[in-house]
Amino acid sequence: MKNLYKIAVLSGLFLMSLNACKKEDFNLTPTNDVTSKEVYNTPEGYKNGLAKLYAGYALTSAQGSDASDIGGLDAGFADFLRLYWTAQELPTDEAICSWGDVGIPELDNSTWAADNVFLRGLYSRSVIHITFINEFLRESTPEKLAERGITGQQATDIQRYRAEGRFLRAFQYWVLMDNFGNPPFVTEADAIGKTPPKQITRPELFKFVESELLAIEADLAEPRANEYGRADKGAAWALLARVYLNAEVYAGTPKFTEAITYSSKVINAGYALKAEYKDLFNYANETNNPELILSINYDGLRGTNFGGTTYLINAAVNPAMDPASFGVPNGGWAGNRSRQNLPALFPDTKGTADKRAMFFGTKATVDEIGTFTDGLAVTKFRNVDAQGKAAPSLNGTFSSVDFPLFRLAEQYLIYGEAVARGGNGGTTAQAITYVNALRTRAYGNTSGNVNSISTNFFIDERARELYWEGHRRTDLVRYGRFTGGNYLWPYKGGDKSGKAIAETRNIYPIPTADLIANPNLVQNPGY
Repeated sequence: MKNLYKIAVLSGLFLMSLNACKKEDFNLTPTNDVTSKEVYNTPEGYKNGLAKLYAGYALTSAQGSDASDIGGLDAGFADFLRLYWTAQELPTDEAICSWGDVGIPELDNSTWAADNVFLRGLYSRSVIHITFINEFLRESTPEKLAERGITGQQATDIQRYRAEGRFLRAFQYWVLMDNFGNPPFVTEADAIGKTPPKQITRPELFKFVESELLAIEADLAEPRANEYGRADKGAAWALLARVYLNAEVYAGTPKFTEAITYSSKVINAGYALKAEYKDLFNYANETNNPELILSINYDGLRGTNFGGTTYLINAAVNPAMDPASFGVPNGGWAGNRSRQNLPALFPDTKGTADKRAMFFGTKATVDEIGTFTDGLAVTKFRNVDAQGKAAPSLNGTFSSVDFPLFRLAEQYLIYGEAVARGGNGGTTAQAITYVNALRTRAYGNTSGNVNSISTNFFIDERARELYWEGHRRTDLVRYGRFTGGNYLWPYKGGDKSGKAIAETRNIYPIPTADLIANPNLVQNPGY
């Protein structure tokens, strides 16, 4: 069961309002009269505080789905996953959106500017989440616990909560590092409201994220030993492996050996592939799922918003696709679908060979962005159980499907790519074994297995295994294909056939609003 998620809905929502704000500045103070001393006066208060931190991934505000903790953006767009997915998928070869809302066409066409509302939303969501976490860390030091008479096992438990908080902060700093490169930087050691945050460089932030994840390892729960939906050592290792795979992009120095080391730690930690690929993305993914390392948990009845998997399902469905079969009988928003590059990676787009190919429609080519049926719909996410029965859903629209932030299959692919790129500590034979484990599941037999691998093999295999899970922009950047003209997709650069875009677009701009608010910030080159 989603124990921590229930705590977040019942208790953590109240705590979210303590730091609610309408500007993307780290120097924030509570907007009501409840003090931290009152909130964190008991061990239960700290558990609720931890729940608030996890709730920040799945909810837009303490006031419900029609409210948001960040300003300048409709609450329906303001969920973390919706913003992150938009930034990671819409500007790539995997997805395109038919809607004309301000900011979306610019992402579809790779023509975003520094005031793009969705990029500002993602930046702001990460910043406010870090703000919440910093406050939690200030209030959970050994000195604060002693002052409040919290000792023994209760203090030990809170030490673990602190480690989880630091993991969540490292994750959000990774989001900022990956997408924006050089964001403002503040920790719990910085005084609130004294001076505007200073800017950190991407290589410096890489070192911080790496050091944080290494420092908290001993205090986290063993892999698969924590409550469902809470971070453990496996999650920290998985994020380290992902960060190391991209280290040359972030810091200029390859760390493929380290990527092999930490992906191997995850692989050897007791996880296993789920038998059916499709069950990773429906309501069956919360139970009996040995592949899942960490998820964002959603509840279609008690913690609803228009982001998360509610967005992934509804935006990928139109009325002709029978929304009820997706567990959202009153849904179907006809927005996101694939560009033709994605289904072209599968030998059979109807899915009779590689079962990972989950598409609907007859026209793969995108001629008109505003026409939903131009491009195959993606049917990967469904708000139903393994037998097709609808999962809990308020008003027949909201999803109870959890989103996998980290799963074992990604670690297999990290291991393999790092080996192919020359990292030490792994073998090509083992990498092929891991790849073929994924492909055997995908085909239901060994007919799709491979005998050799190369670096370029993995950019396509990652798309086949991980499409629409928020990896594609990062992958294309690592392979030098996101910008430039050596790899094109429809409407890249605003041209129907695709055209080259400047390398400066490998990172997004610092939002104009924060540049105005904080004189310490310098805009990323090219914007």
